[in-house]
Amino acid sequence: MSARNRSCSSSILQACSSSSFTRQPSRVLIVDASPPWWSETCTVLCQALEDFFFLASSLAGPVRLPLLSVFAISVQLECLLPFVQVKGNLTRLLSCVEELRSLPQEGCVRQRGSLLKQAVLDSLQQFKQYMCHTAHGDFNSNFVEVTVLTCQSGQTVLRQLEQDLKNSDLISLRRLLVVHITLQQSLSDRSPACSLETPSSEDDHEESPLLGTEMELQLVEGTVVALENALKMWLHDQGGDREQLHLLLPPSLTAQGSTPHPANNRPSPVCLKCDMQERLLSPALLPSTPDLGVKTESMHDFQPPNKSLANPSAQRLRVVKVLHADGVCQSVLYGLPLVIRPTSCWQLDWDEMETNHQTFHALCHILKTRDWFLLVRSDPGSGSGSGVFSYYVLQSSGSLSLLLKPVLTRELMLPCSLPVSMEDPPLPALATMESSLEQLEKDPVFNPLCLDSNLYQHLRFRGLLTPSLQPFGAQGQGRGHRRGASRPPEGSTQRQGRQSQSRARATVAPLPSIPLNKMPRPSLNLSHSRPCAPALFFQDSYEEEDPLITQ
Repeated sequence: MSARNRSCSSSILQACSSSSFTRQPSRVLIVDASPPWWSETCTVLCQALEDFFFLASSLAGPVRLPLLSVFAISVQLECLLPFVQVKGNLTRLLSCVEELRSLPQEGCVRQRGSLLKQAVLDSLQQFKQYMCHTAHGDFNSNFVEVTVLTCQSGQTVLRQLEQDLKNSDLISLRRLLVVHITLQQSLSDRSPACSLETPSSEDDHEESPLLGTEMELQLVEGTVVALENALKMWLHDQGGDREQLHLLLPPSLTAQGSTPHPANNRPSPVCLKCDMQERLLSPALLPSTPDLGVKTESMHDFQPPNKSLANPSAQRLRVVKVLHADGVCQSVLYGLPLVIRPTSCWQLDWDEMETNHQTFHALCHILKTRDWFLLVRSDPGSGSGSGVFSYYVLQSSGSLSLLLKPVLTRELMLPCSLPVSMEDPPLPALATMESSLEQLEKDPVFNPLCLDSNLYQHLRFRGLLTPSLQPFGAQGQGRGHRRGASRPPEGSTQRQGRQSQSRARATVAPLPSIPLNKMPRPSLNLSHSRPCAPALFFQDSYEEEDPLITQ
């Protein structure tokens, strides 16, 4: 990674760490590895855990997962991993997965409910001891979230945990999540691979016995991708103490939407309070993979590393699939786009350049008329040899050009639950929003040249505050010139004058030495004469001194 990329990544990480991920809880994972279901989920779950640990332990930036502890319920209760820091601790995490694989897949387990209760209480006691005897460091949260992975009925497990823990000290337990892994034999008619359900009780008005603790049930399909997404939920920002975004719109003219400001008694703008959620992990958080998400901020970053400056190599992108434009979600695209157009390199033959131009024109025409995108992948031969691929989307435009946009991959994608409302909004809220939007200016075509971000004034202010950087030796030359300008002693007038004259000539780049017979001259027109332009002053002086012209 270049110095510019490192500085850019560090600035992104500093901005991210200053405002987010300040309330990340520690995690406890309880795996129900009891037979006979463990033989069907062992391989899938261990693979998902390995992939998640590869990613979570390598992420730079703010701490998303401070501490993790893993318990397993097999023939007996085992603590496979006491509380450890996840970042930079891959070896310890992988050894925990190997111990999980070695658990017996056959046998009989008695009193599974009591083992679940014991696992929750042991994890809370372990966390309390860890926080008492260890400096907190970057850990700003004193709460724990417990996740139970099981193939049994989620409702049964959740109801049993409620009854067993109702008289226990759960002051540090913020959330208890039961993940029901649905196997292929027991899959219901649910279409999503991951869904949330609230625990049902016989009496809806009866309060939960676990006060202050959220209890949820989640159904997850027994696949590697679905289990990865369930684990990646831990990487989201969990600081929900207050809203993260205020979206301000013009004041509404309706009676319900207009609220006078207490200071000036004017209508207040319509304020929508929102939360934000990440859709993907930035490749800048994984500095050890230079080929992942090749930068598109500039041409220098996009080009592959050249071993020979005399013969630079071109980036190679291989088209792998045709996509329909309406089937590409904008949330999976990231980074800055690059414009691609047919080459005008002078080293190509004229016929080859014309054929390439016509073929490129045909490609743009087909993509535009059929409303297609192209999914392209970086050629492994043009990268640094790490074996990591980057994917991009090629989008057609009205001109003879294509737009190249990076697209995220499975490893970088974070789970995002986007609810879809099938009902229309209430009429008062709809009238308020329509009245507010009607006051905005409408542009049929967006022109970014009309937008001014005040960047020039900011750069001017920063530039005037920054001290000027003088060339090396410029200060000494200035002092020498002043000493040469002073009156020299008697008897050394001619010598000092020559030295100061040589210093003055040294500050100016010398003209190239060209023989007179190779000096380029403009053609003379003797039919009329006109005044000499200032730019031709030196050429006219050469022509007057040229003996070939004077003769």
